[in-house]
Amino acid sequence: MTRPVLLVVEDDDGLARQLRWAYEAYEVVVAGDRAAALDAVRLYEPAVVTLDLGLPPDPDGTAEGFATLHAILAMAPGTKVIVASGHGARESALTAIGDGAWDFYAKPIDIDALGLIVARAFHVHALEAENRRLAMRVGGANINGGFGGLLYASPEMAVVARTLERVAPADVSVMLLGASGTGKELLARGVHDASPRKRGQFVAINCAAIPETLLEAELFGYEKGAFTGAVKTTEGKIEQAAGGTLFLDEIGDVPLHLQVKLLRFLQERVIERVGGRRAIPVDTRIVCATHQDVDAMVADGRFREDLYYRLAEIVVRIPTLAQRTGDAGLLARHFVGRYAATLNRAVTGLAADARAAVDAWRWPGNVRELENRVKRAVIMAEGRLVTAADLDLAAPVDPAELNLRAAREAADRRAIGRALAQAEGNISGASRLLGISRPTLYDLMKSYDLSA
Repeated sequence: MTRPVLLVVEDDDGLARQLRWAYEAYEVVVAGDRAAALDAVRLYEPAVVTLDLGLPPDPDGTAEGFATLHAILAMAPGTKVIVASGHGARESALTAIGDGAWDFYAKPIDIDALGLIVARAFHVHALEAENRRLAMRVGGANINGGFGGLLYASPEMAVVARTLERVAPADVSVMLLGASGTGKELLARGVHDASPRKRGQFVAINCAAIPETLLEAELFGYEKGAFTGAVKTTEGKIEQAAGGTLFLDEIGDVPLHLQVKLLRFLQERVIERVGGRRAIPVDTRIVCATHQDVDAMVADGRFREDLYYRLAEIVVRIPTLAQRTGDAGLLARHFVGRYAATLNRAVTGLAADARAAVDAWRWPGNVRELENRVKRAVIMAEGRLVTAADLDLAAPVDPAELNLRAAREAADRRAIGRALAQAEGNISGASRLLGISRPTLYDLMKSYDLSA
C-alpha cells in the first residue's frame, strides 16, 4: 500500500534527515525553501506539511515562513500545515493559527510529541476525505452549515471555519477582517457558542451606528446623575457581557479618546462607568470586526497601535462572496427555499439563466446583497422558478466558459466549482457542462480535493 506523503519544509539538513528517519511510516519529502516547498505541494499533493518558519532568505525571522504558509494554503486549502518555530513561540503560534495553520509546535522539537500531532493530522485529513467521498457516492452536496450557522461549501470558507473552531476555546481576543455583508457577526457568535463562555451572554454593538457622544455610555455604562437624562445607574455593554462575549462591530469607528479607555479595560479588566469613580472588575471576552484597513489606520495615527495588538491576538480574514468558490449558487438556493416558505410563494428554485447569472455576478454587497436580491425575486417571480430578470441581473455567462477542455490548469478548480453550482451539485449535469465524462470529473474532484 502506498505510504501517505508528509512534506517537511526545513532548511536544517541535519534536522531534516532526523525527521525523515523518524517518520518511516510516511513517504517523507523534504524542501529547504519556499520555492521547493510549493513545487512539492504541486507534485506530491501532501495531506500534511510540517513547516519551519525560519526559512532562507530570512532564517532568523518568520516572514518567509509565513509567506510559505499562506502560499501552501492558497494552493491546497485542505492541507494540514503544522508550523514549528523557536522565534517568539506564543506570538508565532497565535499568528499561524489565525492564518490557517492546523497546529503549532515550538522548538526545540520533541520528535515523539510532534509525531503524535502529525499522526492526528493525517487521521483528520483522511476522515474529511472519506466524508467527501461518501457525500459524492450518495449524489448529495457536501454542504456545511456548522460554525456560526454559516452555510458554505467552498474551501476558502472551510479554512476560516477550521481556524475559528480551533481559536474559539482559547480565551484570546479575535479580530475579524472582511467586507460588509460577509457574515462577521455570525462568525463572532460562532466563536462564542464554541467557547467555554457559551453559557454567558453574547452582546453585540455596532460602534459605527451610535453617535460618538453616546458610545462611551453604551460601552461602559453610567451612574445616576452623570448627565442630563441619566435617571438611574445603568450597566454598559461590557458589563452586560460579563462571563460571556462582547462583539464590537466596526471597531475602526471608535474615537481615539475611547480607544484609551478600551485599552485600559483590556489591560486591567476593570472599567469605570461614566460619572463614576469606582473600578469595577469585569470578565468579558472581546471579539471585534471591521471592514477597514486597520494597518493603514494605525500608520495614519487614527487607531492606537497598542490597542490593535490587544484586540488582534488572532486575526481572521473573511473572504468576499466572489472569492468563495461555488457558494453564491448554494446560498441562492438556500434563500429561495427560505423565503418561498416564509412569504408563502409557490417558488421552487432557480432557472438555468438565474443560476448562471448568480455565478457570474461579483456580489459587491456580498451575502447581504445576495439575500436581498433573492428575497425580492421570490416576491416578483411570476413562475415557479426565479429567473435572472427576477434577480435584476444581467444575462447569464456563456456556458462555453465552463468547458474544461478550453480551460487552463490554473482555472480548473474555478471551472469545476462553477459547473457544480449551476448543476446544483449533480455530478452528471456538471460533467455535461464541462464536456467530460463522470469518471474524469470524479478523478479531477479527488485530485483538487473538491466536493459536490
